[in-house]
Amino acid sequence: MARIGEVQAPAATRDALARGRLRASLVPDLLVEARRIVNTVIAGWHGRRKRGIGENFWQFRPYVEGDSSRIDWRRSARDDHTYVRDREWEAAHTVWLWADPSPSMLYKSTGAGVSKQSRALVLTLAMAELLSRSGERIAWPGLTDPFTARNGAERIAAQLMHAGEMPAKPDLSDIRRFCDIVIASDFLDPVEETMAWLDVLARHGVRAHLIEVADPAEETFPYAGRTEFTDPETGDKLTAGRAEMLADEYRLLYTARRQELASWCKRLGWSFTVNHTDRLASDALVRLHMSMTADGGHAGLIADDNQLGMTNGRPGMIAGGNQPGITAGGGKPDITAGGGKPGKTVA
Repeated sequence: MARIGEVQAPAATRDALARGRLRASLVPDLLVEARRIVNTVIAGWHGRRKRGIGENFWQFRPYVEGDSSRIDWRRSARDDHTYVRDREWEAAHTVWLWADPSPSMLYKSTGAGVSKQSRALVLTLAMAELLSRSGERIAWPGLTDPFTARNGAERIAAQLMHAGEMPAKPDLSDIRRFCDIVIASDFLDPVEETMAWLDVLARHGVRAHLIEVADPAEETFPYAGRTEFTDPETGDKLTAGRAEMLADEYRLLYTARRQELASWCKRLGWSFTVNHTDRLASDALVRLHMSMTADGGHAGLIADDNQLGMTNGRPGMIAGGNQPGITAGGGKPDITAGGGKPGKTVA
């Protein structure tokens, strides 16, 4: 049996930045709706449709004694009243970005255009480009503090290039209330572990947007005959004499993991998007744009290009929890196949 997939080398950050900018150019300028909370207000470019600090004209209103606003004498000369000119309150919003650097993200099957790690990095850098263009504050947990810059994506890419080895999961406890965070990962850890890691965001009132990056082979499970499965993080191997006998159980578990995580996000008012590596990255960017600009951010579940949990008419697979054999939960084993010969890694 021919090799179905393999582990790829980590994506070059500069190349990912170039592709991220290309994808960002396909999406309209992103204007993230900032929360109407005073303690998150920072002078920026986004009108809040109310009076406050800003550069754009908001309205004329009658002058009242003791008003600190400057009188607009030109408008006042038109009639018998005295008017002041109000400016519109503007605020920038803080959005954190993170792409999963774990070994399982390096997997790429023959049916995919890029590895999961490459796609996740392109998506996060594309978001950095869009957010920077809109004047938002962006940051990468464990790498940068929030900052505003027109070249924000390039600054984050430069930091990533010199960061060395990144932790599998960053500490999210410093992310404060009313911020947003975009997380791109395969989320193949047991659901309980993922929820425990992200629970600090829910307790701090952070709005999260999860992008599950999935390789098509991880859903369709195109393996048959004698197949060896290898965990890219621990190196553990599992050899199946007839891999096709495991397909139905695998897909059931894979779907259950995704649906449980998506339902949890929906209850919290977070968004959940699935992007396949054989589809365009811009598909996920459009859905992410919609969820981030939705009023209040309670976008809930956002399905992928196909229906959630369905690929080519078949249910997706779940790998979460402590499923025996072929789970991609505990150690997140990627799938390997060697036809009738063991030892050939393909997933």
